[in-house]
Amino acid sequence: MPTDQLSSTFAALADPTRRAILARLADGEAGVSELAEPFEMSLQAVSKHLKVLEQAGLISRGRTRQWRLCRLDATPLAGVADWVGQYRRFWEAGSDRLDEHLQQPRRTGEEHEH
Repeated sequence: MPTDQLSSTFAALADPTRRAILARLADGEAGVSELAEPFEMSLQAVSKHLKVLEQAGLISRGRTRQWRLCRLDATPLAGVADWVGQYRRFWEAGSDRLDEHLQQPRRTGEEHEH
């Protein structure tokens, strides 16, 4: 059964290592060895994470001379933003109610007695 783009994107983003890799790639292209540096895992394990990101369309890999560089492709994140945006009114409504509550004058026990 084929997986939809949004599900693939969320599955790829579910792992903190993959999110950290994407954060690094937001600064520019990098090779597998460079991406693996901050993690205590083998290059093979990092390559598996890269494969998931690539299958989700979040990165692309190219070859320049002897280097195989990875680069961020944030296009699928637009789908995530659109999906999350549908629920914005719910958290904004909660925020608005909190603002209203905080704007109300505080009542002390003395005010209730009068």
